[in-house]
Amino acid sequence: MPKEHKKRGRREEKKRKREHEDENFMTKRQKSNERSEVEFRVANDRPFDGADYAPIPGPGEIPFYGLLDEEEQEYFKHADTLLELDQFNDAEERDLFLANVYQEASGKELKIANSQSCSRLMERLILMSTPEQLKALFRTFSGYFLNLAQHRFASHCCETLFLQAAPLVSDEIRAPTGGKSKKPAGKSNTIEELFLNAIGELEGDLGYLMTDQFASHTLRVLLVMLSGRPLVDAYTATLLQSKKKENIKLSSQQNPLPSTSSSTRTVPDSFPAALDRVMKGIVAGLDTTYLRALASHPVANPLLQLLLDLEFGRSGKSKAKDLTSLFRKLLPDDPPAEGTESASFFNGMLYDPIGSRLLEVLITNAPGKTFKALYQNLFRDRLSKLAKNETASYVLVKALERLNKEDLQQAVQELSPQIQALLDRSRTSILRCMVERCHVRGVDTEPLTFALKESYGQKPAERLVKMLQIDLVGSTNTSDERRKQIENQDPNKAHASLLAQSMLEAPGSLRDLITEGILATDNEILLRIAKDRSTTHVLQKSLACSGDTLRYRRIIMPSLATMTTDLAMDPVGSHVVDAFWTGSEGLSFIREKIAEHLMQHEATLRDSVPGRAVWRNWKMDVYKTRKYDWLSEAKGRTDGTKTGIELARERYATQKRSSLSKGRGGQRKVTSLQTGANAVVAAGHG
Repeated sequence: MPKEHKKRGRREEKKRKREHEDENFMTKRQKSNERSEVEFRVANDRPFDGADYAPIPGPGEIPFYGLLDEEEQEYFKHADTLLELDQFNDAEERDLFLANVYQEASGKELKIANSQSCSRLMERLILMSTPEQLKALFRTFSGYFLNLAQHRFASHCCETLFLQAAPLVSDEIRAPTGGKSKKPAGKSNTIEELFLNAIGELEGDLGYLMTDQFASHTLRVLLVMLSGRPLVDAYTATLLQSKKKENIKLSSQQNPLPSTSSSTRTVPDSFPAALDRVMKGIVAGLDTTYLRALASHPVANPLLQLLLDLEFGRSGKSKAKDLTSLFRKLLPDDPPAEGTESASFFNGMLYDPIGSRLLEVLITNAPGKTFKALYQNLFRDRLSKLAKNETASYVLVKALERLNKEDLQQAVQELSPQIQALLDRSRTSILRCMVERCHVRGVDTEPLTFALKESYGQKPAERLVKMLQIDLVGSTNTSDERRKQIENQDPNKAHASLLAQSMLEAPGSLRDLITEGILATDNEILLRIAKDRSTTHVLQKSLACSGDTLRYRRIIMPSLATMTTDLAMDPVGSHVVDAFWTGSEGLSFIREKIAEHLMQHEATLRDSVPGRAVWRNWKMDVYKTRKYDWLSEAKGRTDGTKTGIELARERYATQKRSSLSKGRGGQRKVTSLQTGANAVVAAGHG
């Protein structure tokens, strides 16, 4: 077979290589833009075939902005590597390098954002930009947000841009520009205007974007930004980005903007109106059946959670009465009694891994009347069944958190006989929730205590080992074995530790279950507990839990003090030694004993990282040089005050010194008189 006629030379080889990459890129692009048909499920658990409800049409094909050539790709990849290493001599050198990168990227911003290898550089540039540079990038992206938000790589750049620019809105409110700053002709001047223009670009396609694999994340960021909520708290962090997202972290010197994303932000008056407009635009075109189908959609579900949370957070419980609200569209029946469509939808979502997350938000924010009806009709008569299910148990936890004292007592009575079955299925989250809520509501915990004793055993030491799942066989003789043990992550052991910690926070019989087990355990097993990354928190919590624990600490601290040196050298056990300070409160003689142990092994402790941390936390340098000051602090007297016994001792010492001085002075005086008398007598005789 004849060979293909090819031109020779390096230039022709590079040209063929670029053409081949372009073909591969377009093929990958077509595959990534193909939307996989998701099988929806409605209230009756029937596959949603789309016969009556066609998918919302998209905005069209995403335009192609071109590719970077090989030299440009190499330059930007090298620049990203240098910025990540951050090995510049000073801030001035870094700023000069950034200015050069910005100059090279001018006019190529859209290409870089859409590039698989260089989009990370664009994210890093956004994070390191000054306010004026952020505005310039925002203006460059304006007009293209609808297409960029749907791109696999450019969508991350949009999210980073919105998150980084959000605090600037509050800064402009506090210090308005007054129109003094220069801007390009026909362009927006403030961040507020830029955000509103970006929202205007997306408003016509909100129904489609909420199910888009990439644009959905960008839409969530915009909603949180408009609401003024914190951008990095525990709740919003799980909704804004997936676990697979690669986070780009900067040092405090690299980021020129102060971090205010962890607190509530001030937003202009135009943002709440825009938020209402966006929320209505998403929900208005969707009926109850389609919304319920989206509840099990892996991409749309997080957005529905956020919308539901924002709906109740902004309008309160009164929004539940609005027939056009998202809550009322999902549950139109009031109350949702058994046999209604709302109850069928609720029951179907209880066992759905995706839809159950929406129910958690719904249970948390539902009005009291609606929640009471949901609990009485759909929860109360099948608590045991729901608690044993892996998915429904999470929704049940949210329901238990809202129960009043009477309903909680009834739930405890019903679930207590099932504790053994729950432990066999590792449903410790249900038990932990009941322990915490019983402590808050003042509910009797004796049924829980009795059931836990029956499940874990009557002997305290064996019960503690079984509860915390302590490994009594594993060896930690070598450093590699110890490192593997520390790196090992066992979720079941972690949840067991959390259950034990919640029991320690509840005074009474539940706390006694743990403390009795610790007191009955020998030192070898206690050492294993202290060095385990999960169970060590139980030992620390027992030394620092609230309430009257002086008797327990007076018994356990002498045993733990003998392990001070061994624990101080361990990366995990060193935290237990730090907790010794709190555990020995009111027991100053034990604190001094532990300090003596540390002092005897000063050289060994200073040679290890955990040992140096313990030495610093226990303020051993003060103990070594100013022992009286250290003892004063150890006894709880930081202001120099003294106890009554110490004052009495000082008075006694003062009186003793005074009497001794008087006695010595009087003896010398008598001697001189006798000498004088003898002299007189001697003189008389003379």
